Amino acid sequence: MSSGLFGIKHSNRSADDHWGKNCFNSSFPAAAANYMMANDIPAIYIHLDIANGIPKVIASEIPIKKVFNCKDKQADELYFSFESIYEPYQAYSFDAIDGIDLVIKDLHGNFLSPLEVKLTVLPDNTTYKRAEENWGAEMVVRSATTSYCALGMFDAVKDNTQEVRDVFESACSAIQGWDNDFEMTHKIPALSSSINEFQKKYYTKQKPLLMQTLWKTQGKSPLLAEQAFDIVIWSDYAFSRLFIDGSYETANTMSRPMRATARLARCLWELSKSGKIRVADIYRQMAFGNQTDKEFSIPGNKWRTYVETPRTVKPILHKTAVHSIIENGYIEKLSPERRFDQTLYFTVRNQS
Repeated sequence: MSSGLFGIKHSNRSADDHWGKNCFNSSFPAAAANYMMANDIPAIYIHLDIANGIPKVIASEIPIKKVFNCKDKQADELYFSFESIYEPYQAYSFDAIDGIDLVIKDLHGNFLSPLEVKLTVLPDNTTYKRAEENWGAEMVVRSATTSYCALGMFDAVKDNTQEVRDVFESACSAIQGWDNDFEMTHKIPALSSSINEFQKKYYTKQKPLLMQTLWKTQGKSPLLAEQAFDIVIWSDYAFSRLFIDGSYETANTMSRPMRATARLARCLWELSKSGKIRVADIYRQMAFGNQTDKEFSIPGNKWRTYVETPRTVKPILHKTAVHSIIENGYIEKLSPERRFDQTLYFTVRNQS
């Protein structure tokens, strides 16, 4: 039975599962990516560069094949495993690691790529009153994303553990209590500086981590813009700047960006020493009074400062692309009480 979504032939979700409340938000972006891959349409790539010795987030483009790490395989030769553990990273943790939104595998079970998936509207509440070129999208980040960020960064440099340890040793070894709010608040500048040094040294090893699918509306209305869809890929290094840069803001107690920064530094340092850590324990211990499932959120006005590309004004896919991404007859499976479903539902109905 067809999934009704472009390119998703092999998956751990049933044909009906894809259209459920918490599933469509990742199944649709996967199908949109498959459509772009089949048509050789690159995604926006937000990644880290070093300019005059300073880490800087820049935008370019990246083929979906590189994002999926699938070489010349087509979508129907891939297995889409949603909300699954990327098992190669389990080797770095004594306790069970979290699942991530989408794991790409080939049909032989080989793991290719772990991706966090976001489906976000453009513009959000913080930017819809601005000029269109300044619209942005809100992004809410789970702690699972930042743990995969740390594991992926280490996986790429696992053959350079002594060098990595040297980078973090000074800032990390002096810490008495990683869960001590007062101590950690004062150690954040040194930890941030260590991460900066690490990223300047290894930024050529960054890789895709987060796939953010944008759907653009006509301002605050529920109607899709003419150019309606695009995909923003965040590398692990660029993604980390969302919280590292935020950790420099003065605070008397641990903020969410500071917490995420401290966790990343600790994971990289301890992995460089032993190659295996207790990821869940680190994240539970370093909660600092905040809920542990939500790591932080980025409003559209801040998001926009990182995503500098004309494709936010004119996303690359016309709204009629939805007819290719969703097969005929399947639009009825959507639930119009949900905002995105409602927009798609009425867009398709009005076009047919």
